[in-house]
Amino acid sequence: MVLYEKMMHQSFERFRDLYLLYLVLISELQSLAIEKIEVGKNKRLPSREDLHPNTKFVANSLLRMLVNSKHLEREAKERTLSFVDNPDLTKQVFKALLETPEYNEYMESKERGFNHDKEHLVRFFKRHIINVENLQDYLEERNIFWVDDMDHAASMVLKTLKAAKEEEDDLKLLPLWKEDDDDKDFTLQLWRKTLSLGEESEKLIAAAATNWETDRIALTDMILMKMAIAEVQTFDQVPTKVTMNEYIELSKYYSTPKSSTFINGVLDQLFTTLQEKGVINKVGRGLI
Repeated sequence: MVLYEKMMHQSFERFRDLYLLYLVLISELQSLAIEKIEVGKNKRLPSREDLHPNTKFVANSLLRMLVNSKHLEREAKERTLSFVDNPDLTKQVFKALLETPEYNEYMESKERGFNHDKEHLVRFFKRHIINVENLQDYLEERNIFWVDDMDHAASMVLKTLKAAKEEEDDLKLLPLWKEDDDDKDFTLQLWRKTLSLGEESEKLIAAAATNWETDRIALTDMILMKMAIAEVQTFDQVPTKVTMNEYIELSKYYSTPKSSTFINGVLDQLFTTLQEKGVINKVGRGLI
Protein backbone atom coordinates (compact mmCIF):
# COMPACT_ATOMS: atom_id res chain seq x y z
CA MET A 1 0.00 0.00 0.00
CA VAL A 2 2.85 2.39 0.89
CA LEU A 3 4.54 1.67 -2.44
CA TYR A 4 1.39 2.36 -4.47
CA GLU A 5 0.68 5.51 -2.51
CA LYS A 6 4.19 6.69 -3.32
CA MET A 7 3.54 5.92 -7.00
CA MET A 8 0.35 8.00 -6.84
CA HIS A 9 2.26 11.01 -5.52
CA GLN A 10 4.88 10.49 -8.23
CA SER A 11 2.13 10.58 -10.86
CA PHE A 12 1.04 13.98 -9.51
CA GLU A 13 4.60 15.25 -9.96
CA ARG A 14 4.72 13.86 -13.49
CA PHE A 15 1.55 15.83 -14.24
CA ARG A 16 3.34 18.99 -13.17
CA ASP A 17 6.18 17.99 -15.50
CA LEU A 18 3.72 17.99 -18.39
CA TYR A 19 2.42 21.45 -17.44
CA LEU A 20 5.96 22.83 -17.30
CA LEU A 21 7.00 21.05 -20.48
CA TYR A 22 4.24 22.80 -22.40
CA LEU A 23 5.60 26.15 -21.16
CA VAL A 24 9.13 25.13 -22.12
CA LEU A 25 7.90 24.27 -25.60
CA ILE A 26 6.33 27.70 -26.09
CA SER A 27 9.51 29.43 -24.92
CA GLU A 28 11.65 27.41 -27.34
CA LEU A 29 9.67 28.73 -30.28
CA GLN A 30 11.43 32.08 -29.89
CA SER A 31 14.87 30.59 -30.58
CA LEU A 32 13.46 28.91 -33.68
CA ALA A 33 12.03 32.23 -34.86
CA ILE A 34 15.44 33.87 -34.31
CA GLU A 35 17.13 31.02 -36.18
CA LYS A 36 14.72 31.50 -39.09
CA ILE A 37 15.63 35.18 -39.27
CA GLU A 38 19.37 34.44 -39.20
CA VAL A 39 19.06 31.84 -41.95
CA GLY A 40 17.28 34.41 -44.12
CA LYS A 41 19.96 37.03 -43.58
CA ASN A 42 22.73 34.59 -44.47
CA LYS A 43 21.25 33.52 -47.79
CA ARG A 44 23.49 33.96 -50.82
CA LEU A 45 20.81 36.14 -52.42
CA PRO A 46 18.68 37.43 -49.54
CA SER A 47 15.41 39.09 -50.38
CA ARG A 48 14.32 42.45 -48.98
CA GLU A 49 12.20 40.55 -46.46
CA ASP A 50 15.23 38.48 -45.45
CA LEU A 51 17.28 41.62 -44.85
CA HIS A 52 14.47 43.42 -43.04
CA PRO A 53 12.65 40.61 -41.22
CA ASN A 54 9.46 40.95 -39.23
CA THR A 55 10.51 40.44 -35.60
CA LYS A 56 7.07 40.81 -34.04
CA PHE A 57 6.86 37.19 -32.88
CA VAL A 58 10.43 37.20 -31.55
CA ALA A 59 9.64 40.36 -29.59
CA ASN A 60 6.26 39.14 -28.32
CA SER A 61 6.13 40.51 -24.75
CA LEU A 62 4.67 37.43 -23.11
CA LEU A 63 6.92 35.10 -25.08
CA ARG A 64 9.93 37.08 -23.88
CA MET A 65 8.66 36.81 -20.31
CA LEU A 66 8.51 33.04 -20.74
CA VAL A 67 12.00 32.85 -22.24
CA ASN A 68 13.44 34.98 -19.41
CA SER A 69 11.46 33.32 -16.61
CA LYS A 70 13.78 32.33 -13.78
CA HIS A 71 10.97 30.31 -12.17
CA LEU A 72 10.48 28.23 -15.30
CA GLU A 73 14.21 27.89 -15.91
CA ARG A 74 14.82 26.65 -12.35
CA GLU A 75 12.01 24.11 -12.31
CA ALA A 76 12.76 22.84 -15.81
CA LYS A 77 16.41 22.35 -14.84
CA GLU A 78 15.54 20.59 -11.57
CA ARG A 79 13.17 18.25 -13.37
CA THR A 80 15.37 17.91 -16.50
CA LEU A 81 12.56 19.05 -18.78
CA SER A 82 13.47 19.85 -22.37
CA PHE A 83 13.08 18.65 -25.93
CA VAL A 84 16.79 17.94 -26.37
CA ASP A 85 15.94 14.33 -27.18
CA ASN A 86 13.71 15.40 -30.06
CA PRO A 87 14.78 18.79 -31.51
CA ASP A 88 12.92 18.12 -34.76
CA LEU A 89 9.64 18.12 -32.87
CA THR A 90 9.89 21.77 -31.82
CA LYS A 91 10.70 22.64 -35.44
CA GLN A 92 7.58 20.78 -36.59
CA VAL A 93 5.46 22.65 -34.06
CA PHE A 94 6.91 26.00 -35.15
CA LYS A 95 6.48 25.20 -38.83
CA ALA A 96 2.84 24.23 -38.24
CA LEU A 97 2.29 27.55 -36.47
CA LEU A 98 3.89 29.53 -39.32
CA GLU A 99 1.37 28.06 -41.76
CA THR A 100 -1.71 29.22 -39.86
CA PRO A 101 -3.76 32.27 -40.91
CA GLU A 102 -3.76 33.51 -37.28
CA TYR A 103 0.02 33.72 -37.21
CA ASN A 104 0.19 35.64 -40.47
CA GLU A 105 -2.56 38.01 -39.35
CA TYR A 106 -0.68 38.67 -36.13
CA MET A 107 2.58 39.34 -37.94
CA GLU A 108 0.92 41.73 -40.42
CA SER A 109 -1.02 43.63 -37.76
CA LYS A 110 0.34 47.06 -36.83
CA GLU A 111 -1.09 46.77 -33.33
CA ARG A 112 1.39 46.42 -30.48
CA GLY A 113 1.29 46.03 -26.73
CA PHE A 114 1.39 43.40 -23.99
CA ASN A 115 -2.31 42.53 -24.09
CA HIS A 116 -2.24 42.21 -27.87
CA ASP A 117 0.77 39.89 -27.65
CA LYS A 118 -0.78 37.87 -24.84
CA GLU A 119 -4.08 37.42 -26.65
CA HIS A 120 -2.38 35.99 -29.71
CA LEU A 121 0.12 33.78 -27.87
CA VAL A 122 -2.78 32.26 -25.92
CA ARG A 123 -4.63 31.71 -29.18
CA PHE A 124 -1.59 30.12 -30.84
CA PHE A 125 -1.19 27.66 -27.99
CA LYS A 126 -4.89 26.82 -27.66
CA ARG A 127 -5.70 26.43 -31.34
CA HIS A 128 -2.51 25.17 -32.87
CA ILE A 129 0.46 24.24 -30.70
CA ILE A 130 -1.31 21.65 -28.54
CA ASN A 131 -3.07 20.18 -31.55
CA VAL A 132 0.08 19.14 -33.42
CA GLU A 133 -0.33 15.38 -33.75
CA ASN A 134 3.37 14.60 -33.53
CA LEU A 135 3.56 16.50 -30.25
CA GLN A 136 0.72 14.46 -28.77
CA ASP A 137 2.36 11.24 -29.96
CA TYR A 138 5.69 12.28 -28.45
CA LEU A 139 4.13 13.11 -25.07
CA GLU A 140 2.22 9.82 -25.02
CA GLU A 141 5.44 7.91 -25.71
CA ARG A 142 7.26 9.85 -23.02
CA ASN A 143 4.62 9.05 -20.41
CA ILE A 144 1.62 6.87 -21.22
CA PHE A 145 -0.37 8.42 -18.35
CA TRP A 146 -0.14 11.87 -19.96
CA VAL A 147 -2.84 10.89 -22.44
CA ASP A 148 -5.46 11.65 -19.78
CA ASP A 149 -3.57 14.68 -18.46
CA MET A 150 -3.02 16.70 -21.63
CA ASP A 151 -6.28 18.66 -21.56
CA HIS A 152 -5.96 19.58 -17.89
CA ALA A 153 -2.29 20.51 -18.21
CA ALA A 154 -3.09 22.65 -21.26
CA SER A 155 -5.85 24.42 -19.32
CA MET A 156 -3.31 25.24 -16.59
CA VAL A 157 -0.95 26.66 -19.20
CA LEU A 158 -3.75 28.87 -20.54
CA LYS A 159 -4.53 30.10 -17.02
CA THR A 160 -0.85 30.87 -16.49
CA LEU A 161 -0.55 32.83 -19.73
CA LYS A 162 -3.81 34.73 -19.23
CA ALA A 163 -2.86 35.69 -15.66
CA ALA A 164 0.48 37.22 -16.72
CA LYS A 165 0.77 40.98 -16.20
CA GLU A 166 3.05 43.41 -17.98
CA GLU A 167 4.34 44.98 -14.75
CA GLU A 168 5.46 41.64 -13.29
CA ASP A 169 9.14 40.67 -13.33
CA ASP A 170 8.52 36.97 -13.84
CA LEU A 171 5.82 34.55 -14.84
CA LYS A 172 3.82 33.13 -11.95
CA LEU A 173 3.69 29.35 -12.24
CA LEU A 174 0.64 27.58 -10.88
CA PRO A 175 1.24 25.27 -7.91
CA LEU A 176 0.28 21.62 -8.10
CA TRP A 177 -2.01 22.13 -5.11
CA LYS A 178 -3.63 25.36 -3.96
CA GLU A 179 -2.73 26.35 -0.42
CA ASP A 180 -6.35 26.97 0.57
CA ASP A 181 -7.67 23.89 -1.23
CA ASP A 182 -8.32 20.50 0.36
CA ASP A 183 -7.97 18.54 -2.88
CA LYS A 184 -4.71 16.95 -1.77
CA ASP A 185 -6.19 15.72 1.52
CA PHE A 186 -9.35 14.62 -0.29
CA THR A 187 -7.31 12.56 -2.76
CA LEU A 188 -5.24 10.92 -0.04
CA GLN A 189 -8.26 10.10 2.12
CA LEU A 190 -10.20 8.70 -0.82
CA TRP A 191 -7.21 6.56 -1.86
CA ARG A 192 -6.74 5.10 1.61
CA LYS A 193 -10.43 4.60 2.31
CA THR A 194 -11.03 2.88 -1.02
CA LEU A 195 -8.29 0.38 -0.18
CA SER A 196 -9.32 -0.19 3.43
CA LEU A 197 -12.95 -0.78 2.45
CA GLY A 198 -12.01 -2.81 -0.62
CA GLU A 199 -13.14 -6.28 0.46
CA GLU A 200 -16.27 -4.99 2.18
CA SER A 201 -17.20 -2.89 -0.85
CA GLU A 202 -16.72 -5.84 -3.19
CA LYS A 203 -19.18 -7.89 -1.13
CA LEU A 204 -21.71 -5.06 -1.28
CA ILE A 205 -21.31 -4.79 -5.04
CA ALA A 206 -21.67 -8.55 -5.47
CA ALA A 207 -24.90 -8.51 -3.46
CA ALA A 208 -26.31 -5.59 -5.48
CA ALA A 209 -25.26 -6.97 -8.88
CA THR A 210 -27.36 -10.12 -8.48
CA ASN A 211 -27.22 -11.06 -12.16
CA TRP A 212 -23.44 -10.71 -12.39
CA GLU A 213 -20.55 -12.74 -11.03
CA THR A 214 -17.94 -10.40 -9.61
CA ASP A 215 -15.26 -11.81 -11.93
CA ARG A 216 -17.45 -10.81 -14.89
CA ILE A 217 -17.62 -7.18 -13.83
CA ALA A 218 -15.15 -4.99 -15.73
CA LEU A 219 -12.16 -4.16 -13.53
CA THR A 220 -12.55 -0.43 -14.18
CA ASP A 221 -16.22 -0.61 -13.17
CA MET A 222 -15.31 -2.40 -9.96
CA ILE A 223 -12.66 0.18 -9.07
CA LEU A 224 -14.99 3.10 -9.79
CA MET A 225 -17.77 1.61 -7.66
CA LYS A 226 -15.37 0.93 -4.79
CA MET A 227 -14.24 4.54 -4.97
CA ALA A 228 -17.84 5.77 -4.99
CA ILE A 229 -18.72 3.65 -1.95
CA ALA A 230 -15.66 4.96 -0.09
CA GLU A 231 -16.42 8.56 -1.03
CA VAL A 232 -20.08 8.47 -0.03
CA GLN A 233 -19.16 7.10 3.41
CA THR A 234 -16.10 9.25 4.07
CA PHE A 235 -16.94 12.78 2.98
CA ASP A 236 -20.00 14.02 4.82
CA GLN A 237 -20.17 17.32 2.94
CA VAL A 238 -20.25 15.83 -0.57
CA PRO A 239 -23.88 15.25 -1.66
CA THR A 240 -24.78 11.65 -2.44
CA LYS A 241 -26.13 12.67 -5.86
CA VAL A 242 -22.87 14.42 -6.69
CA THR A 243 -20.88 11.28 -5.89
CA MET A 244 -23.27 9.17 -7.95
CA ASN A 245 -23.07 11.48 -10.98
CA GLU A 246 -19.28 11.84 -10.79
CA TYR A 247 -18.61 8.12 -11.06
CA ILE A 248 -21.23 7.60 -13.75
CA GLU A 249 -19.45 10.29 -15.81
CA LEU A 250 -16.04 8.75 -15.10
CA SER A 251 -17.29 5.39 -16.35
CA LYS A 252 -18.37 6.99 -19.64
CA TYR A 253 -14.81 8.20 -20.15
CA TYR A 254 -12.76 5.31 -18.82
CA SER A 255 -14.86 2.17 -19.17
CA THR A 256 -17.21 0.37 -21.57
CA PRO A 257 -20.22 1.88 -23.42
CA LYS A 258 -22.63 0.06 -21.09
CA SER A 259 -20.76 0.76 -17.86
CA SER A 260 -22.57 3.98 -16.96
CA THR A 261 -25.96 2.25 -16.96
CA PHE A 262 -24.62 -0.69 -14.97
CA ILE A 263 -22.86 1.50 -12.39
CA ASN A 264 -25.90 3.75 -12.10
CA GLY A 265 -28.11 0.78 -11.24
CA VAL A 266 -25.71 -0.79 -8.74
CA LEU A 267 -24.81 2.43 -6.93
CA ASP A 268 -28.41 3.58 -6.76
CA GLN A 269 -29.37 0.35 -5.00
CA LEU A 270 -26.27 0.38 -2.78
CA PHE A 271 -26.63 3.99 -1.68
CA THR A 272 -30.28 3.42 -0.77
CA THR A 273 -29.32 0.40 1.32
CA LEU A 274 -26.45 2.22 3.04
CA GLN A 275 -28.69 5.19 3.84
CA GLU A 276 -31.32 2.92 5.37
CA LYS A 277 -28.63 1.30 7.53
CA GLY A 278 -27.37 4.71 8.65
CA VAL A 279 -23.94 4.14 7.12
CA ILE A 280 -24.20 7.30 5.00
CA ASN A 281 -24.31 10.43 7.13
CA LYS A 282 -24.28 13.83 5.49
CA VAL A 283 -23.89 17.24 7.07
CA GLY A 284 -26.25 20.00 5.94
CA ARG A 285 -29.67 20.13 4.36
CA GLY A 286 -30.21 18.57 0.96
CA LEU A 287 -26.92 16.67 0.89
CA ILE A 288 -28.56 13.25 0.84
